[in-house]
Amino acid sequence: MNLLAPRNNWYPLTWSRNITRKLARHRILGMDLVVYRSEGGEVIALDDACPHRLAPLSMGKLRGDAIECGYHGMTFGPDGRCIRIPGQPMIPPNARVPSYPLREKMGLIWIWPGDPALADPSLIYNLPQFGEAGWHAAEGDALRIETNYLNLADNLCDPAHVSFVHLSTLGNAASEEIPVEHSFGDRGVLVWRWIRNAPPIPLFGKYGNFSGHVDRWHYYDYIAPCIAVIDFGSADAGAIADPEDRGRGLRIFACHFITPVDDNVCIDHWLHVRNFALDDADVDQRLHADFRIAFNEDKEILERIEEVVQARPNAKTIRLAIDAAPQRMRRIVERIVAGEAEARASA
Repeated sequence: MNLLAPRNNWYPLTWSRNITRKLARHRILGMDLVVYRSEGGEVIALDDACPHRLAPLSMGKLRGDAIECGYHGMTFGPDGRCIRIPGQPMIPPNARVPSYPLREKMGLIWIWPGDPALADPSLIYNLPQFGEAGWHAAEGDALRIETNYLNLADNLCDPAHVSFVHLSTLGNAASEEIPVEHSFGDRGVLVWRWIRNAPPIPLFGKYGNFSGHVDRWHYYDYIAPCIAVIDFGSADAGAIADPEDRGRGLRIFACHFITPVDDNVCIDHWLHVRNFALDDADVDQRLHADFRIAFNEDKEILERIEEVVQARPNAKTIRLAIDAAPQRMRRIVERIVAGEAEARASA
């Protein structure tokens, strides 16, 4: 597998709500893991292969906080060390499976697949509005997309496609000719544009009660390798003079936390944080229905593109001005991965 993804990074693995005392199998970066909760509620992830015959540990049983292999009963503690071999009192020192650092944040379980000594929890992404007064967070879905995770990241660095792919939810024709602006950092890309004095998009037409034209914005904030947060909203035309005052309008953060499953599959864990209808569970469900339509539109076009790429391996594509941010996004990931490889070589 040649998946281009840093190892020393926090990745979303699954929703916290999904992990219980039942053994569950999850795949990330081409690695199969068995994940479960301890009796005290701690989340544990081990390599999902017994070192004896490679039987998946997820087919075994929990014995307290340890896993008993379902083939020959070898038992492994939460740290991956074997603590029992039936009929054999001597346990070899290499009878162990890898374990991985985990943390829970923003409703998700985050995993560090690289060097455990570098797993600093403060590096997990934090959206300041999540959990703050005046904002409401609503967990969404885990959308499986049959494409490489960087292709989804391309999409999430690209406001231009919204005018054509999401006309029933997130876009309209008013934005077609508005150029995008961008800025670049060491680990991220920010792409944005404002559409002034234009009809509201369908989504904000439902919830904004706007009587006329609006000013609306899209800020696509990508942080390598797997975080994309879209800050978008609307206000009455002329109501917001300073772009930093976006909180005065209807504002949503659509958060996309991407799990690279392997070379050809990724999972988009999405949620939203908004500054209106804070205690309205019906709005949660209505917004999620809209988002499901929009994100499935992305899924459809990305998977169709993947089919064409597989059918035309030697096809040449052209570059447009709107490709500046996605290209920089990929260069950032390549640089991080190359830095890790250099560090391993020097070590």
